[in-house]
Amino acid sequence: MRTRKSSVILKGFAAASSLAMLASVAACGASTANNAKTSDGKPIVKILVVKASTQIPMKDMKWTQDLEKEAGVKIKWQEVQQSAWDQQKNASLAAGDVADLNIRAYNPDDTAKNPDVFEELTDDIDKMPNVKKFFEEKPIAKKFVEVSGKIRVLPSDRGKGYLASGQHMLINKAWLDKLGLKVPITWDELTKVLEAFKTQDPNGNGKQDEIPMHLRALPTDQVGMWWSPFLFLNSTGIVTQYNAGPSGQGIYVKDGKVGNYMQTDEFRQVLDYLASLKKKGLVPDNWVTLDDSKYWAQLQPGGSEATVGAAFGWDGTAFGAIDSDLYKQYITIPVPSAPGVSASETVWDGSRENNEFEDYHMSMSANAANKDAALKVINLLYSEKYSVQQLYGAIPEYLEDNGNSTYTVTQAQIDAWAEGKGPALADRLAGWIPDSVTIKNDQSMDSIAAADKANEEQYKNYDHTKDMMPIYVRLDEADQNTVANDFASVFSTAMPQIAKFVQEGTTDATWKQFQDQLKQLNIDEPTQLWQKAYDKYVK
Repeated sequence: MRTRKSSVILKGFAAASSLAMLASVAACGASTANNAKTSDGKPIVKILVVKASTQIPMKDMKWTQDLEKEAGVKIKWQEVQQSAWDQQKNASLAAGDVADLNIRAYNPDDTAKNPDVFEELTDDIDKMPNVKKFFEEKPIAKKFVEVSGKIRVLPSDRGKGYLASGQHMLINKAWLDKLGLKVPITWDELTKVLEAFKTQDPNGNGKQDEIPMHLRALPTDQVGMWWSPFLFLNSTGIVTQYNAGPSGQGIYVKDGKVGNYMQTDEFRQVLDYLASLKKKGLVPDNWVTLDDSKYWAQLQPGGSEATVGAAFGWDGTAFGAIDSDLYKQYITIPVPSAPGVSASETVWDGSRENNEFEDYHMSMSANAANKDAALKVINLLYSEKYSVQQLYGAIPEYLEDNGNSTYTVTQAQIDAWAEGKGPALADRLAGWIPDSVTIKNDQSMDSIAAADKANEEQYKNYDHTKDMMPIYVRLDEADQNTVANDFASVFSTAMPQIAKFVQEGTTDATWKQFQDQLKQLNIDEPTQLWQKAYDKYVK
């Protein structure tokens, strides 16, 4: 148990660490009266951008130079790599030291906990007509960032083409065709297909080296994650949401009632099915603990000879680059139905809005010296003109303007990203792409949209408010801490047992013991708190 004395020592150490970290980001503090204008009188606006390592410096992006001129300001860019920012964010909040504007840095909870640090943007909406229009056309975006009626951070929207789950079930269509097999629509059919993949040499190399289905290793601190084997819950009628949100902790919604799927018969059904695949040699013996790097190496062997028959992933790029031989071998399929579940009861992962929108893309310091100038910059960033260039790169080099809100991604843009010299913020944009905009030759968007088409009917099989957790539902601050503490206890005990279940299966005795353990670990409290939040934001 941590004593009060040790707690004080730790707090002192944390404060010292925070100050040390802030030395590296001090330049991102808000402008002051002493440094608010250039020698020729232009307002200075400091903008912090949390970037990826594959993006060129902001000052070298042509559209940022145009933005400065149109806004009539001097922008001082402070660029931080994502990995570094993960270490620095809490320090900056503790010191109340934030830049005039901050792109993809602080989320609604950060800003709600520090209301004196961040500008309350609700009062400024009339000075940002592009943001106002965004919220009018996409009310879900406004709800996504609103906390107790206040907005201190703006969301992003990369366009309707990205309204697609990041979770898909993929199968090797070339193998199906070679063996004369149809796409499986039930678990029983899937098992038979996987058995054929195992025994009939579908890759034709004369070796029994095929992995019929590969599964991503289980986490230890939660039950679900990106490309989780528990996507099979959708086969039973329980909607997962593994792009983001509480689904990874077992939280689900059915008819407006929040539950934890670890307490359901459907979860047990999935555990037993996964165990059956292992016992039949249809998944790797070591999949439960296999290192991610080895997992991806097996999915992506290179060349044209596939070794994996089926897996969960983003799209065909789970196996190879777009248009590569391996990419072309795979198709997305609707998840097969579990025994006793009809096709009309089978659903698919409800993460589409999490893929189109993100909730932490533009915040403003409450102490910005040039407030009106900063608001002007925000408004320009959320215009169509600058949103498309933030997403893809400057017009005309990286994006052709074809008129009538239609644009075409150029080969130069594709080549720049391939060389690790991205000319744009891409999914880190502080902007929005209206539904009226058409983008051509966005290979990534076209690929994920095509992958998601396979699940169109399964999306229709549930209510997207009553049978899933809407992206705008959030816990109160105190409840966040309670839920985090409860789940820390739950998963330290539950995950080792789940790891056994997916390999050995369940019995009535072991299942009852597991359920009793979950109750003892207070699993019902997070469910109750998520129900409270759901009722607050939805009903």
